[in-house]
Amino acid sequence: MAILYPHATLSPTKLELLTPWLPMRSWYRGPAEPMLTRVTGYRFDDPDGEVGIETLLVQAEDGPLFQVPLTYRGTPLDGRDEWLVGTSEHSVLGPRWIYDGCGDPLYARTLATAIITGASGAEEFASIDGRQERRAPTMTVRGGGTRDAAAPSVSTILSVHDGNPTVIVTDSVHLAVHRLLSLGAGAGHDERAVLTGTWGLQPAPVLLAQVQATG
Repeated sequence: MAILYPHATLSPTKLELLTPWLPMRSWYRGPAEPMLTRVTGYRFDDPDGEVGIETLLVQAEDGPLFQVPLTYRGTPLDGRDEWLVGTSEHSVLGPRWIYDGCGDPLYARTLATAIITGASGAEEFASIDGRQERRAPTMTVRGGGTRDAAAPSVSTILSVHDGNPTVIVTDSVHLAVHRLLSLGAGAGHDERAVLTGTWGLQPAPVLLAQVQATG
């Protein structure tokens, strides 16, 4: 369950942080100073309820659609400075250290779990005047696996190749996260090992990520 604060402010905003960060990625295609738009996004649950895990789908003007997983932490993540997108001040939660999720072991674990166990994105609830009101997500994602499959035990990231796709090698699973999304192509992979997504203007499933290997 993801708790959101619709009336809170974040300074700088997510898009303000991504504007200088995104053009420095090897897989980026677009202007050096983009005008970014958030197209849609989805969230995963942190089992401990401490870290926000959100993936944004953003576009630079009329360019390609980029997938950017982010994790929001209340304290810095040891040894992962190279994956820090920036810091921001949340008006309710205080300072946030915002990381590229592909370098965060928690994101790798939740992504692998979603794919292998056939899970969907987190339920979203808005915190309004002390009440929690359920909010319809703007995007639907689902893993191709089955509920009875064993979730992987990811404790550390061994290496990351930050290309397109970005390949995350952990101690138990290899993951590929597609950074530039192809809206016209189907999964094209073992359907049991992929994460796909749909949203309002994209009713056909789009390949977002996949498990490349386990063990």
